[in-house]
Amino acid sequence: MQFSLIISTLGRNADVLEFVRTIEAQTCRDFEVVIVDQNDDDALAKAIPTLGPSFPLKYRHVPGVRGASRGRNIGFELAEGDLVCFPDDDCLYPPHLLDDALALFASKGVDIVCGRAADQNGRDINGRYEPQAQAVSKANVFSTQIEWMLFFTRTAFKAVSGFDEDVGVGASTPWQANEGQDIVLRMLEHGFRGWYDPALFGHHPELNVVHPDARMRKKARGYARGMGYVLGRHGYSFGYFVRYVVRSIGGIVLSLLKLNGARAAYYAHVSAGRIEGYLGGRRGAMKHARLESTSIGQGRAQ
Repeated sequence: MQFSLIISTLGRNADVLEFVRTIEAQTCRDFEVVIVDQNDDDALAKAIPTLGPSFPLKYRHVPGVRGASRGRNIGFELAEGDLVCFPDDDCLYPPHLLDDALALFASKGVDIVCGRAADQNGRDINGRYEPQAQAVSKANVFSTQIEWMLFFTRTAFKAVSGFDEDVGVGASTPWQANEGQDIVLRMLEHGFRGWYDPALFGHHPELNVVHPDARMRKKARGYARGMGYVLGRHGYSFGYFVRYVVRSIGGIVLSLLKLNGARAAYYAHVSAGRIEGYLGGRRGAMKHARLESTSIGQGRAQ
């Protein structure tokens, strides 16, 4: 089995069923889909048997379990593919995507392949991405990927014990995003190599950050906390972190000049969230360092 596509889902049954139907069009035929259903009801469980896909489809119902990272790790336990990816429960993959990802693994000899989010015309959405193909590094990890366009070798995923379940959408912590950057950074620290190519993209609903409603503004803070946390946890310099805060403060100023109060409030949430996350990440990193130091000291004493 070449690919395992692992979907953790909650509250988007119709989108998941649409993904399963459309993935039939992939030019690559050697893949399976694993669905981890976190819904409390059995509506999706009843719909799955009606699909009859031509590829292996595995399903696990885990009512009460929450967190995208947690669901993805559960799905990996069922997966058999040599390569794994984690589609969002509301994204779609173009027909050539898996073949293109496979070609990059083969030509670049890497353990991680990264793409971007785009609309149907190929325009960047839901993030800022590098315009040129390049090796993934600590310096560019925030502009060369989005979680549901990450492809890993099974070996790399197992080596870092999968996603950190305290990071990502639905986690029990304030760190509600950037679980993809976190796992990639951990893989890089283990010596695995990654490659990003902007020609590799999938489709997703575009987040409305031009006229964001109250729900979007709240979501922005949680997402920003996740980014700040990953920056702090992985030892990014204060100067590197400040660039992202300054960028969001610039968004506040420009939005106010355009009399767009909702967008200014959105960027205010982003600024505050990044600061909160960075401080939390730094505290976590220092705590981990102390525990590691204590463990080493005890080992030597014995």
